[in-house]
Amino acid sequence: MNFTLSLENAVLLVVMTTSFLAPFMGSATNLAIPAIGAEFESSPLHLSWMVASYLLASAAFLLPVGRIADIIGRKKVLAAGLILFSFFAFLSGMAWSMSALIVLRTCHGAVSTMIFSTGIAILTSVYPPHKRGHAMGLTAAATYIGLSLGPVLGGFMTHQFGWRSVFFFTGLLAGCIAILAIWRLKGEWADAKEEKFDIIGSLLYIVTIPTILYGLSSISNNITAKLLLAIGLALLAFFVYYESKLRFPIFHVSLFRDNRVFAFSNLAAMINYCATFAVSFIISLYLQVVMGYNSQIAGLIMLSQPLLMALCSPFAGALSDRIEPRIVASCGMGFNTLGLFLFIFVTPDTPIWRIIANLTLIGLGFALFASPNNNAIMGSVEKRFYSVAASTLGTMRLTGQAISMAIITLLLSVYASDTILRSTDSQTLVSSAHDAFIVFTIICAIGMFASLARGKVARQNGVISK
Repeated sequence: MNFTLSLENAVLLVVMTTSFLAPFMGSATNLAIPAIGAEFESSPLHLSWMVASYLLASAAFLLPVGRIADIIGRKKVLAAGLILFSFFAFLSGMAWSMSALIVLRTCHGAVSTMIFSTGIAILTSVYPPHKRGHAMGLTAAATYIGLSLGPVLGGFMTHQFGWRSVFFFTGLLAGCIAILAIWRLKGEWADAKEEKFDIIGSLLYIVTIPTILYGLSSISNNITAKLLLAIGLALLAFFVYYESKLRFPIFHVSLFRDNRVFAFSNLAAMINYCATFAVSFIISLYLQVVMGYNSQIAGLIMLSQPLLMALCSPFAGALSDRIEPRIVASCGMGFNTLGLFLFIFVTPDTPIWRIIANLTLIGLGFALFASPNNNAIMGSVEKRFYSVAASTLGTMRLTGQAISMAIITLLLSVYASDTILRSTDSQTLVSSAHDAFIVFTIICAIGMFASLARGKVARQNGVISK
């Protein structure tokens, strides 16, 4: 097939490749966490901030960057984002301390929003509604292939060449994708080029999200964190009120107020990621610190979850073109809830096949949830809101991931404090993991009701509507 002759194929190739990039880096970095902790003599708490800082910055900047992409053009933002993503990946690989790595990861997370806010929006603009679910299924499969190769290659590279090689490889890959996007992606998409950018709302949002999430993660042992959480919640209320009065806001309150499918599908996405994202972080530490596996073996064990995601996502996406997305997605959340519940009973003596089985169950659940839920969100809005919808979905995903890490950071601050990561201190990880899976199971069970509450999705000539 000649990809140069088909805009759909060219866009699909670029979006699938960018969809592979971020999850690959995230899952590969998870396998490098113990090695990073050993080199910098860092505690589990500091290591969790290395992951959380990336997510906080991503969540804070995604909506404003998505709005900028609507106005100046999504291809421009995507290409620039890939170049900057590559740059900060190389800098992260050259970090000289844990503090420097956290700062660089924060910058890395901020520029990553230039990728997250544009890819799905461009795909939705190009593909007709009756083919969109299948295309999103392929994109989700690319995401999960990244998640699948991340533990294997990340574990191998960390074991053979050191943790810095993970960042160097990611930087090189992002640079190649940037060339691919500039070369093959023809055209530009700027559906809101006549509209104004909401500067005040953007600044409010960028301050509000990190304030809330930092306050939540540090609330147990920091009086200042309690104050920051209260300030963040007050700012959030003011932000929603302010945005509801604007003609061209970055956050369309009306979409949540008037569009039931959009509102509850986004809520379900946030809850699902909140309940499942920290699983890889926890299991990576558990396998290596508590059970004594090296990063290479741990990566092969963790492969079971994203492998099921990659295999089943195209099927789930295509299924959502024919069956109500809420049914498929809610079943997926049910599998996730069961898998998280079974993890509560994992101990240092648990047979490895049980851990693999649990990861497989969550992988299946995630595949059934993600593509149908994305299809429902993107199909429930008008074309002029595609980037807004994609950015909102990305914000819900990143906010859920950040809350997930905030929960495990909070638990680690209670159990581990500033203890340096060593196998002799593994009991702190066992206790933190046990409590985390209890919390995540409850959250995911609640999420099933949010997924079902979106109601029936109306279809007209293959188009999903609110």
